[in-house]
Amino acid sequence: MYKLIAAVVGYYFFGIFGAFIGYLIGSSLDRARDYGIGGINPLTSGQRQKVFLDTLFILMGKLAKADGHISQDEIDHVEAFIKKTGLTAEHRKEAISQFKKGSVADFDITDTLNEFMHSCGHTSNLKQVLLMYLTVIALADGKLDQSERSLLEKIALRLGYSRSQFNRILDMVLNQAQFASGKSQSSTTVLADAYKALGVTENNSDQEIKRAYRKLMSQYHPDKLIGQGLPEDMIAVATEQAQEIQGAYDVIKKSRRLK
Repeated sequence: MYKLIAAVVGYYFFGIFGAFIGYLIGSSLDRARDYGIGGINPLTSGQRQKVFLDTLFILMGKLAKADGHISQDEIDHVEAFIKKTGLTAEHRKEAISQFKKGSVADFDITDTLNEFMHSCGHTSNLKQVLLMYLTVIALADGKLDQSERSLLEKIALRLGYSRSQFNRILDMVLNQAQFASGKSQSSTTVLADAYKALGVTENNSDQEIKRAYRKLMSQYHPDKLIGQGLPEDMIAVATEQAQEIQGAYDVIKKSRRLK
């Protein structure tokens, strides 16, 4: 946004050259805004971390209650997720509190999503990681109920994704799960699942597949995620997801004999 404003102002006062300089300056301001550098973003990284954490567990509570009741299995899955992330005692206490808040039957998530978009909406990686975490939790029991899918789609639309983008992300996460460390894959479907996990098809070129793989790995880069506001004690789950993407790419790479 800043780059467009600066370019227009530069053009008004100095012509084409001024527009070019303004665009460069504005681009720097946009990057600063995205990463909270130089005071451009009024929210500190710590504040964005809190918003992310609160949003995640409120929505987890909402997902757990999507079918009308919370089963012991769902509670166990959330506790396992908390354990996997290695949350600090303070964050764990807050996570449980927010989960309970979201699980109240008539709790409206509109304000929660609005606050997340206000604080983190400009960080595309955080939006996708949030949706990925929620999908992983929804799939923890091995299935995705229609009520859970509908809620995930509602969340995705508010995050700015189209229905087709949501379906693509959902399909990717579903298939990435097939490549979890230590999990065996069926030899008859493993290659097809690998393509879906990367959001590509067998008709894509080698270069397109490499580009899709690198983009996904970049989205889960620890330094980038922490810089945008992901709590450090939640990096473990993102790292695990990156390992699943790596596993899928390795299958494709072997099949195509990519270097």
